[in-house]
Amino acid sequence: MRTRVLGRDGLVVSALALGVMSMSDFYVDAGDESESLAVIGRAIDAGCTFLNTSDAYGPFTNELLLGRAIAGRRGEVTVATMFGLVRDESGALLGVNGRPDYVRSACEASLRRLGVDRIDLYTQHRVDPDTPIEETVGTLADLVREGKVGYIGLSEAAPATIRRAHAVHPVTAVQTELSLFAREPQGELHATLRELGIGFVAYSPQGRGMLTGRWRSQADLDPGDYRNFDPRFQGENFGRNLAIVEQVERIAAGKGCTAGQLAIAWVLAQGDDIVPLFGTRRLAYLEQNLAALDIVLDADDLRRLNDVAPPAAVAGDRYMDMSAVNR
Repeated sequence: MRTRVLGRDGLVVSALALGVMSMSDFYVDAGDESESLAVIGRAIDAGCTFLNTSDAYGPFTNELLLGRAIAGRRGEVTVATMFGLVRDESGALLGVNGRPDYVRSACEASLRRLGVDRIDLYTQHRVDPDTPIEETVGTLADLVREGKVGYIGLSEAAPATIRRAHAVHPVTAVQTELSLFAREPQGELHATLRELGIGFVAYSPQGRGMLTGRWRSQADLDPGDYRNFDPRFQGENFGRNLAIVEQVERIAAGKGCTAGQLAIAWVLAQGDDIVPLFGTRRLAYLEQNLAALDIVLDADDLRRLNDVAPPAAVAGDRYMDMSAVNR
């Protein structure tokens, strides 16, 4: 497994990151824990050691799962978790919280659930519009000085917010969706991150699974799958986006790979400061995704992909409610 460096402070991580969210939440009613543990273990064995979770997933249970998976292997992995999306035990979203007292209590709780004494990368899941980012990051800086956090990150933050945060304490990584279906970060956001020397963690590099070609209609989704409510998987949007996928599949066939692998390879090709964060709870899909590292895209490949999946062609918003995104 190759590595990449996030931020100017030199956080070295595997070139691909495994997100474990889907093992506990959103895409399934209940995961098979034994297979989930096997997937995480195999990822570590293969060198995919950058592991991402959040206290919001489950909620809370995803961190417990990851903690069990890395028990006895702490020195082999980079543990990343997030805070700030507040959910109760039933899973209901209660809001966004970046207040200093909450940040500290959330960190302590995540440390306990993960069974670690330090979170390697601690990320604010969403920016709290009611708390100045300087106050949130100031508390994160205290946690770094105390040794409870190694590096700090932001998720779905706007360039102006990132600048304000970075002025308080170096931000190591910003996490935002990036794929052939989500090209928005390639403008001002990427320019800002590269100016400041901040790495980029690209979640959903396969367009929440759409770019794998696994689903040919919305009826193919399991009843408990949250994508049933995703604008890009609904109504006429599904058909328009599937037409893009079919063109990506033709290009992938010419490269001797799957559309899902090609989607990850495209994200990797956008810069050495970018780490694709994919999720799976199946060993077969894990192996497929890891193999994306072997795909080399030349300028003609990138041009063809840009031609078949221009930003304006994608139908539907990324989220039902975009108001909490990129504050």
